Amino acid sequence: MCQPTAHKNTDQAPVGEKVPFVVAKRIREAILDEVFKPGDHLTEAELVEKFEVSRSPIREALLALEKEGTIIISPFKGAIVKPISPEEVLDIGELRLALISLVVRPAHRHLAPADFDLAYGLAKQITATNSAKEHFEYNRRFWDILFEKARRPILWEVFTRLDDRMTRYYPLFLKLFPTPEGRPRQQEVLIELFRKGKIDEAVRAFKKIYLGVVPQFIDHLNTRDGRPLMLKRPSKKTSRSMVDKTRRSRGLG
Repeated sequence: MCQPTAHKNTDQAPVGEKVPFVVAKRIREAILDEVFKPGDHLTEAELVEKFEVSRSPIREALLALEKEGTIIISPFKGAIVKPISPEEVLDIGELRLALISLVVRPAHRHLAPADFDLAYGLAKQITATNSAKEHFEYNRRFWDILFEKARRPILWEVFTRLDDRMTRYYPLFLKLFPTPEGRPRQQEVLIELFRKGKIDEAVRAFKKIYLGVVPQFIDHLNTRDGRPLMLKRPSKKTSRSMVDKTRRSRGLG
């Protein structure tokens, strides 16, 4: 599972982690902390000073972040944190839901009581925290449990790539849902019903909450700065159809 790691100096990377990988991770953490925001320029000189490394690993990290969709590198303009958009929210949201739908049922068969306890504790922390970085870390560890128990490592690889790309949206989530009382609790509900063996009900309840969150992101992004609506909210029927089609192709329902 992913554990939060503190680094006094990026050159002192944990064994097995290359410096560019650590730099990329720390840039994502800076985005989560809103040190860097969507649209901000990232200069090599600034990053060299901030992370106390040479330009070579900085360049490698920026290229990796561009490949995953977190930043944009343009000739003569350098690197910027990629702006957020309703189109990207819709694509990531539907892809994540499709992947989750493929693993939750097979994962249930292999969840031990200790796994339920750990997952539920993480779900509660996801709801309670006011830190985007902690939200990201708890969420990553929560889904790590389910994907591991489902024994779908390739799906987990795809999911984590999407999650890394979604880093820029975690601070916005906390702005849209500023208090724990008003936040969606889809992970908590999933585990609560899972623990009782109500698998189908758990999946339906999770999807219902999840499909209510994505449109709120889209509506916010479509109307920010007074702009007119540009992208329609995804209908529950459309999203559910896409997920069910994927599941049928995998022989999962």
